[in-house]
Parts: sequence; structure tokens; C-alpha cells
Amino acid sequence: MEDRRATSSAGPAAEREDNLEPSGESERFGAEPAEDMIWGRHSAQASLESDRPIHRIWCTPELRFAPRFLQLLREAKAGGVLVEEVSWARLGQLTGGAVHQGIVLQVAAADTLDLDSLIEGCRDIGEPPLLMAVDGLTDPHNLGAILRSAEALGAHGLILPQRRNAGLTGSVAKVAAGALEHLPVAKVVNLNRSLEQLKDEGYRVVGLAEEGTVSLIEADLDGPLVVVTGSESQGLSMLTRKHCDQLIRIPLRGATPSLNASVATALLLYEVARRGWMKPITGTAPAPRIVRPQLPHQAASVPESAAIDLELDPDPSLNSDPLLDPETETETVAEAETVAEAETAPDPAAADPAVAEAVAPEPEELPASFAGDIEL
Repeated sequence: MEDRRATSSAGPAAEREDNLEPSGESERFGAEPAEDMIWGRHSAQASLESDRPIHRIWCTPELRFAPRFLQLLREAKAGGVLVEEVSWARLGQLTGGAVHQGIVLQVAAADTLDLDSLIEGCRDIGEPPLLMAVDGLTDPHNLGAILRSAEALGAHGLILPQRRNAGLTGSVAKVAAGALEHLPVAKVVNLNRSLEQLKDEGYRVVGLAEEGTVSLIEADLDGPLVVVTGSESQGLSMLTRKHCDQLIRIPLRGATPSLNASVATALLLYEVARRGWMKPITGTAPAPRIVRPQLPHQAASVPESAAIDLELDPDPSLNSDPLLDPETETETVAEAETVAEAETAPDPAAADPAVAEAVAPEPEELPASFAGDIEL
């Protein structure tokens, strides 16, 4: 059975949000989801808010009552993205039964950098660069959790070998909860050659190992740093260990012999942050802004011809769609709650058919241009 313990680092709030799917719709459907699919509200919102090309969106009608998603869907459809309202079961088919939270995106491949671009982009960021690297990490949930922790705690990039590691799949994006849209990832052919290149550039390389000779508290984590995480089953390869300046262990007090790979990585990342950018922060003071190397789609300028003007859209059917026209879709979450309260209140028109006919609301219909489903 697939190890899902890495998702525990997401926290209680994320776990509650993972349970948004109605019971009975989350069974496994057998088929693996396509690699160009992203699902889950955090990862979908991050993709919709980024410049990553999106080809198609499937969502449930409940997304209409999430104002932020409603606006993002309007903008996506205005940009030519096909948006469809479908059932929870249909989304379950698209994701292979994964917890999708009511939305699935078909997207272009995630932007990646080469190692030279990542190194160059870290030269003028105003602080010592912190890079992550993985060695034989094949569990997508662990990779996704590491991406999430690395982005949140201030890493500047991740080095991902093309072989013997999980790819940037929908499962990784779901667990990463949007981090994949913000943390630069450099794909490399050979990890150890990449570590040699980084050491030549002045980086120190540290690895997490159960048999490490330096504890986390006494480890030297200053200066440009690369943190390497291995797999839970095999750890770091022998050659990778030889390239590490330090092998760091995390002392454990309980009977459990080891930590999940992503949890151990998060603890080391926190220690780096605690000694660095967190040190001057007290009380409710905000964290300092982070500067990272730009991804290709971030560096590219958007031509003026690509700007969307809804008023001049040549297709009048788009302008009449409630998802694109705010004036025709006025129901907000607050208004929906008001309607719910009115439904439970005593009905003064119940005893008077004439009054009932006068106050009866028009039935809300789903726009034909947004309803339905088509086979993949």
C-alpha cells in the first residue's frame, strides 16, 4: 500500500479541507490520472493565479459559491480555457479516485530550469542561497511535502534528478498545495555532478542520514547551502554521501526509530530558517519578502495583444455566460446563506396561493455553455 504519511505535514486545516468530498464518491476507479492533470483547491488556485498555461478545467457546481474561484474561472474562460461543470464521480474518474476537492485542471508541464540558470538566479537574491536536492525519492507524496515545506520556509530552489525520482505529477502538485508554482525546480541528469558544480560555486552540501555524525543543533548551516534528502527505504546513495560536507542526524527520544523523509527535511529547513531570516522576528511581525530565481513564464513579458478585454470579446455567447459576467451572477456566499435562512423561516404565503404566486422566485438554471461533460 502506498505510504501517505508525508501528507501529515500539511496540518489539521489541510486535512479538514481534504475531506470536502462527499462520502461515497472517493472510491478508487483503477485508472491512473494523466500526468498533465492537477487537482485540489490549493494547487488549482495557485495554477489559476500563475501564468502557467491551462488547457481545460473540470469543476463541480459548488465552486460557484466560492467567490475567489468563481472569479478565477471567469478569467480562465475569458482567456479561452474550456470550463465544464461535472459531477464528483466524473472528477473521481479523471483523478483515478484521488481526493480532488471539486476541481481538476489540465495544464502544461510545470516550468523547470537548468542548473546553470538556477545558480545564476541565486547570485543577487540578497541572502545566502538555500537549495534542496533529492536522491532516489520515488514517493510523490514525500516529494510534494518537501516542495511545500521548502517553499514555505524560504528555500530558493529544488534540484530534481530525472531518474530514480518522482516526477512533477498531479499527485505531487496536490500535496505541494501550490508550492510548485512558486519554487524553482532544476532538472538534472546526474545529481553528483550537479553537487560537484555547486561546490565549485561555493555551496556547502549537507545530507540527512540516520547514521550522521553531526546533530541538527550543532550542524554548520551557514552560507550558500544544499540540503540533500534520500529515500526512506535506502537513504542517500554511497556516492552522494561522499559529496556531502556533513551528514546530519536528528536525535530522536521515543521508540520510533526514524522520521518520514519529508518531515525530517522540514525540521532541517526550520532550523536553517530559525538561525537566519526568522531570528529577528518577534510577536506578529511579518516575515521578510523572499527573492527567488525567475521561472521562464515569470521572466517572459506578456504582449499587449494577449490582454483580455471582456467588453470587446468577439464571441457574444461568452459575455452572456454568468461565469464571465459579474452582473448576471450576483449570488455570493452571504446571499446564499440568506436564502437558506429564508427557506427555514415560516412562509407567510403558504396559506394564500395568490401571494405565493407573486413571490415565487424564478428557478435558477445552469448555463448551457457551462454545463455537461464530454468524453476524454
